[in-house]
Amino acid sequence: MTYKILTVCTGNICRSPSAEVILRDHLAAAGLGEAVAVDSAGTFDYHVGDPPSEPAVRLAAKRGYDLSPLRARELSTQDFATFDLILAMDRGHLRSLTALQPPDSISRLSLFLEVLPEAGIDVADPYYGGDADYLAMLDVIEAAVPAWVARLRKELSEKS
Repeated sequence: MTYKILTVCTGNICRSPSAEVILRDHLAAAGLGEAVAVDSAGTFDYHVGDPPSEPAVRLAAKRGYDLSPLRARELSTQDFATFDLILAMDRGHLRSLTALQPPDSISRLSLFLEVLPEAGIDVADPYYGGDADYLAMLDVIEAAVPAWVARLRKELSEKS
């Protein structure tokens, strides 16, 4: 059975798609690509159907990540029945997720940066900034991902 992770930000065009692809790529490199599926969504419908923002796609590509096939989607109540772990990119998203989570949900909610406390609590939104803001976003996501891979490896080995 595949373990399912959903990364969530506001519009699903910067932070959560970047986290989705970076996490997926690192899980695959760690040999966990078949065991863990990763998706992303936004808490609002601002950009449904749109690709990730141009700077997110361009700057991630320079680091070897391909965001271009992704399209933004809005979080749905079905996600709480589908995903084992939902990772909020900031405290506002976590509050929204907590408020929307049905009582019978299978999803565990966490902040993306909970595994990297020295990085702070929130992955800053680069949308209204420049390339430096997008690079800072990628830096913090890349810094947290190895800790998620290690945690998932441990959790999955304990379940088997």
